[in-house]
Amino acid sequence: MNTYARLPITLVRGQASRVWDDSGKEYLDFISGIAVNTLGHAHPILVAALAEQASTMLHCSNLFQIPKQQQLAEKLSGLSGLARVFFSNSGAEANEGAIKLARKYFFDQDSARRGIISATESFHGRLLSTLTATGQDKVKQGFDPLPPGFSHVPLNDFAALKSAVSEHTAAVLLEPLQGEGGVNLAQPEYLQQVRRLCDEHGILLILDEIQTGMGRTGTMFAFEQAGIVPDILTLAKGLGGGVPIGAMLASEKVAASFGPGSHGSTFGGNPLSCTAALTVLDVMAEEGLLLNVAARSKQLLGGLHQLAERFAWIEEVRGQGLLVGLACSLEVADAIATCRDAGLLVLQAGPKVIRILPPLNVSAAEIDEALAVLENVFTGVKA
Repeated sequence: MNTYARLPITLVRGQASRVWDDSGKEYLDFISGIAVNTLGHAHPILVAALAEQASTMLHCSNLFQIPKQQQLAEKLSGLSGLARVFFSNSGAEANEGAIKLARKYFFDQDSARRGIISATESFHGRLLSTLTATGQDKVKQGFDPLPPGFSHVPLNDFAALKSAVSEHTAAVLLEPLQGEGGVNLAQPEYLQQVRRLCDEHGILLILDEIQTGMGRTGTMFAFEQAGIVPDILTLAKGLGGGVPIGAMLASEKVAASFGPGSHGSTFGGNPLSCTAALTVLDVMAEEGLLLNVAARSKQLLGGLHQLAERFAWIEEVRGQGLLVGLACSLEVADAIATCRDAGLLVLQAGPKVIRILPPLNVSAAEIDEALAVLENVFTGVKA
């Protein structure tokens, strides 16, 4: 079906931070499958682990014990401080599970709370519930009637959020750093205020780290940089390094509302996807990728700030870690196409924001290479 505005490129092979199309042209991949390819392409350790698991068992069923799933749940729980994990196949499914769990939690308390407050410009997925939670009208057109119980307030506007809370509010759902919505950072002070507000009113805090989790912002989870812990956390994208997997984590108290039959997934947490995620975590630790993100982020942001000083139409350099945006006064589609022609793949985050998402193991030389391409392309932009 014609659901994607596909680019005129057919990618057939990848290696580390580079990809090649069917004509043999090479590109520096600073999209990473939209923050999915944590280890870049064809990392030999991940390739070997997947081949070994595929030779043993791809799938059984969640009717049975799955050791790799249990190992992955234990690792994620230890890293996040959240006691329980439910595995799905995607971020949208993880967020759907989070919404269901929040509502079931209050149902179990004989409470009428069902409302979910999220942020304008957010993106939480394309299921009916998650696109309703998304704070962008463009994804909702034609899909009415939408599920009730969702409202939106501007990110970083604590007064607006506080005013939106009522006796019907079950949860606040936020991205610590909005990717699709324009690379908009939730300020640490704001997240701390939201955490306190939720505690004061008995509301659950759900953090959507589909795009920001797995080291993308420089810590394993972005919420660590605000010094808080959510009640429910969602992950996907970079978790499997390219193999589809999502995860919804929750505290013991909240997770207790999901019992047998209350939620499920045929493919969620299968042996292959869990092997991928375990391998990603192992390689991140062995290769010191969080340290690499910090170093390469400093290098990238420094170079982008220099470009912003030179080109007046670049209004702001945004982001954290290796999730970075250039907010511009001009529409950026033509500049992105010119980058592509020059062998650099970058992405939009709205009509006037260039989003940059290299693999977490990107090298210093590759950052310099990308910055040089951007400089050459921007020199030709007519303001």
